Amino acid sequence: MYLDSAVLVKLFVREPDSEFFGNMTDGEAISSSVIAYTEVWSAFLAKERAAAIMPEQRRRAWAAFQHNVDEELIELLALSTAIFKRANRILEQCHPQVPLRSLDALHLASCDQLQDWPLCTTDNRMRAAAAALHFPLTRLAS
Repeated sequence: MYLDSAVLVKLFVREPDSEFFGNMTDGEAISSSVIAYTEVWSAFLAKERAAAIMPEQRRRAWAAFQHNVDEELIELLALSTAIFKRANRILEQCHPQVPLRSLDALHLASCDQLQDWPLCTTDNRMRAAAAALHFPLTRLAS
């Protein structure tokens, strides 16, 4: 199962739908792009700045995320020229119907490279692009 960074964050920091995604991913092989390494860190820092978590919670969440990556419980696909080229093709395929962002296109290209279905994202643009590309998607929390 491929998770975008926002869903990964939900597994390490309590959000309203964290339990839903925790249950969905329980026992599943999880993959993402290496860009998640920085996106997750950035999200943790943003949550701390917004006083949604305390510094110690951020440190624990980051340590848990790093442990999962180090133990290969979460596989992070390295970026390659092929991934960037695929991301550009995805951007073009979705244009102009879906105003996809570059990092989202890199996530979609990484997911396609891994063929680790379904794609798990809550981002409406990524979901629209995935549907247009016929990528299998997980359901969302109700």
